[in-house]
Amino acid sequence: MGANWKITLAYDGTDFRGWQVQPDLPTVQGLLADAIERITGERVLPQGSGRTDAGVHALAQVASFPLAAPIPPENLRRALNRTLPAAIRILEAESVTPDFHARHSAQSKWYEYRIYRGELCPPWIARYVYALNWPLEIDALHESAEVFVGEHDFSSFAATDPDVAQRATEDAAGQGEDDNGREGNVREIYASSWSAEGELLIYRVHGNGFLHHMVRNLVGTMLDVGRGQICVGDLPGILAVRERSAAGPTAPARGLFLLRVNY
Repeated sequence: MGANWKITLAYDGTDFRGWQVQPDLPTVQGLLADAIERITGERVLPQGSGRTDAGVHALAQVASFPLAAPIPPENLRRALNRTLPAAIRILEAESVTPDFHARHSAQSKWYEYRIYRGELCPPWIARYVYALNWPLEIDALHESAEVFVGEHDFSSFAATDPDVAQRATEDAAGQGEDDNGREGNVREIYASSWSAEGELLIYRVHGNGFLHHMVRNLVGTMLDVGRGQICVGDLPGILAVRERSAAGPTAPARGLFLLRVNY
């Protein structure tokens, strides 16, 4: 008998075109599927908890897939790590119940966005932070983060780039929603806050789901608040208008990490 597998993985997203498999392009899902096939001879498509975009990193992404081949969990983990590129590491592999699905079973997710505030960004962290030493009003950032806590329609913070139509087609076919299958643009944010850790300014957000580019759009908008280009008091109106053009810019992908997935 086969087994349903759950793996937890970390990756440096810099050199990948995101999570979701794309023809002739390096993606985390595609490389993982290739590695599984080389080890077991079975071609499966691992389902992730959600799709990270090109350049976005993960500290604890979760994926699930079925395998007919019997293999001890530790052997699978080791074999995958020997086969995958060094930028992708399997942290844990375990056999789970047949009804577990990495995306549909997810209850909530944590994301983290890292900004480097020093004058010169060290080259060894440049791939993992948004280097930004503009003057920022930190109290305004704290206030703006609190505005997003609760249940809101986040249409003003959803992507409007050209691949959205393709993503909508994929979602209609069940090929991978941006979170665990929720319809529409209403999401609930449980926690949203900024903290200073040395030269890093870090935004952490916990919610029941996230739209395409949502966290990066939240960060870009809050940075405009910190620069004085948007008032904190304008944020409820930006949410209410449900228009992407009302919010601020999209922060670069390199500062974003999928921190963990809760089940």
